Amino acid sequence: MSKLPGPLCLAPLVLAALFCTTQGALAQPQAVAPTPAQVGPEVDRAFTQLMASPAVQKLLDALRADHERSVEELKALTEIEAPPFKEHKRAEAFLARVKAFGLTNAKIDAEGNVIGLRKGTGNGPKLLISAHLDTVFPAGTDVKVKERDGRLHAPGIADDTRGLAVLLSWLKVLNDNKVQTVGDLMFVANVGEEELGNLRGMKAIFRDHLDIDGMVGLEPSAPGSVLVLGTASHRYEVSFQGPGGHSFGAFGQVPSAIHGMGRAIAKIADIRTPSFPKTTFTVGTVGGGTSVNTIAPDARMAIDIRSDDMASLLETEKKILAAIDEAVVEENRRWNVSTLSVSTRLIGERPGGRTPPDSVIVEAAIRSNAAFGNRTLLRGGSTDANVPISMGIPAIVVGGGGKASGFHSLSESIDMTDAWKGAQNSLVTVLGLVGVQGVAPALLPKRAARIK
Repeated sequence: MSKLPGPLCLAPLVLAALFCTTQGALAQPQAVAPTPAQVGPEVDRAFTQLMASPAVQKLLDALRADHERSVEELKALTEIEAPPFKEHKRAEAFLARVKAFGLTNAKIDAEGNVIGLRKGTGNGPKLLISAHLDTVFPAGTDVKVKERDGRLHAPGIADDTRGLAVLLSWLKVLNDNKVQTVGDLMFVANVGEEELGNLRGMKAIFRDHLDIDGMVGLEPSAPGSVLVLGTASHRYEVSFQGPGGHSFGAFGQVPSAIHGMGRAIAKIADIRTPSFPKTTFTVGTVGGGTSVNTIAPDARMAIDIRSDDMASLLETEKKILAAIDEAVVEENRRWNVSTLSVSTRLIGERPGGRTPPDSVIVEAAIRSNAAFGNRTLLRGGSTDANVPISMGIPAIVVGGGGKASGFHSLSESIDMTDAWKGAQNSLVTVLGLVGVQGVAPALLPKRAARIK
């Protein structure tokens, strides 16, 4: 690893690649914002002190030495199922491990999150460091880890079980080496990041803990990746209801719920959205009807709407809901009836926003990346960081090391060769933010206290 004394200059205005995601893992590049040309002198000075410290170097060496043990822990956690809303067994296993590594105050909260606080000197900020417990895979999925071609293969092994294993490795080496941070580290393994979990775990944490000053989340991503943008999303379940009837005998007398839904889908498909800020929609699932020779009495569909800008999301949402209502009116008019109806239900709501590229938390990640020889890419997506970002709380998501692929698929895998380098890089980012007693001050500012 390189030590970089003096002001750090990065490539001027390197456009970041935005990696949008359906849930957690990062994919699909798109421009977001330029990386700052340089970090501030206070940030640069703090990281120069950190990287020159024998105590920090010893800590990083310990993290590398812990790699093999951490890989075995990754395997063990991966083989504990954690479907959405059924993360408890993995939470209990994680809780037992953090307690064994010295975080005796850790507990599982009412929402199912594992939370433990590693206190600093008492004069610094409180930084939440997190990885999510849940995976996208339903109960009964084969999660046995297989090793072949130099990779570990199992559903969920990268997204986000690797993040959990990194948190545990950090805790172990910090305590083994008696490293005293200035700020507090709030270790969190949270629920509800995937699918219709709706970020419920992170929402509960920021509802119940008003003194958190910032967040660094761990998700599988390439070296140098720093997520700064939270893509907002709304999801709807739409239900169409009609009287139904025989396909021949009742033809011309009753409207079809499926036909009405088809009209709605066609109208939705014609909606135009801006390419910047990127705004998208899809009718993701459909269903309904009772038999091939029945005019359908019911039909249903699920819609996903996303945008990097809340105003654009709301405008698209308005057009989609209007298109649905228009389709029902047209289907009723076709048969001169008023018996087809529709109802919509919001089933998913993820807030959005962005952490400014020139904020201290982003500059810290940039400076740490440079110390490890990684070029920074500012990215975005839908992750746990959406919650604090939407509240104006500084938050980023970084990688924990390992080359992952096949996110959200049964072929998910990770190459753990030199994965300790990513764990070192992200830990140094964290240490820069909370500071190390006798080495470097905390860079993350404390927020003004808020009252419930």
